[in-house]
Amino acid sequence: MKKIRKDAAEALDGLLFDGMTIMAGGFGLCGIPENLILALRDSGVKDLTIISNNAGVDDFGLGLLLHTRQIKKMVSSYVGENKEFERQYLSGELELEFNPQGTLAERCRAGGAGIPAFYTKTGVGTLIAEGKEHKEFNGETYIMETGLVADLSLVKAWKADPEGNLLYRKTARNFNPMMATAGKTTVAEVEEMVALGELDPDCIHTPGIFVQRIIQGEHEKRVEQRTVRQRENA
Repeated sequence: MKKIRKDAAEALDGLLFDGMTIMAGGFGLCGIPENLILALRDSGVKDLTIISNNAGVDDFGLGLLLHTRQIKKMVSSYVGENKEFERQYLSGELELEFNPQGTLAERCRAGGAGIPAFYTKTGVGTLIAEGKEHKEFNGETYIMETGLVADLSLVKAWKADPEGNLLYRKTARNFNPMMATAGKTTVAEVEEMVALGELDPDCIHTPGIFVQRIIQGEHEKRVEQRTVRQRENA
């Protein structure tokens, strides 16, 4: 099966429908599938549930889908850099399921591994634990969290070969590998395409069996929040 598509619109063709659940990899603005997000916006698909660590910033990444009101619900762990996200949530326009960051990562990993639920100490005694099953192990209290799966996973990788074997780079490895396994269909956008056999098998992060479609795209290297210190002698 040929997995490489010419652009993001072709990669998403036939996969989208209103009300679907989509996982989007990345951490802040690092390792996000920005071209596929733009294609999502242009498709007009709506009432989306998006599972992602955060929602980008106001004018980039998933923040673009908030501005067009295509997202109905976010399942996230961090919302601090997006004013529109904050505004929609506080005004009741957007549903939000908050997760501790490690719990969100494990929920995605569990979903991809076929594990329906697991127990964790994270969140015990807080609002996170309300309404969840509690259980004691070795004298310690844990809460049950469910695994997450999606209709579609969108991930960003550094390198790929034609079979969809993926290699991520540094911080861009956050959330992408586990989300790649937890989608019924996974589409990857990559910076570099290499020939089959060029990737060292021992270094592959996501095996190609999890990836159905691939695009190569241009990517903008943005800084989410730039903080500078004035020179002492300035």
